[in-house]
Amino acid sequence: MTYLLISLPFPILAAVLWVIRRGSAPRQVAVTAIVAAVLLVLTAVFDNLMIWAELVGYGDAQRLGLQVGLVPVED
Repeated sequence: MTYLLISLPFPILAAVLWVIRRGSAPRQVAVTAIVAAVLLVLTAVFDNLMIWAELVGYGDAQRLGLQVGLVPVED
């Protein structure tokens, strides 16, 4: 099983929930988008640092090969 298959259900669930609730509270959607953007940036920065420090590693057999810095896109 690849990392993509493990991760894929979560963005799909988030997209479905967003479609269902997008009209109910516009301010809540904006705040959620800002928080998600901040979390994505922090995740990218700290994942790169952890991989650079060799605290974690990813096997090449389970990866797509696309990376953001040192981090595979599946993460």
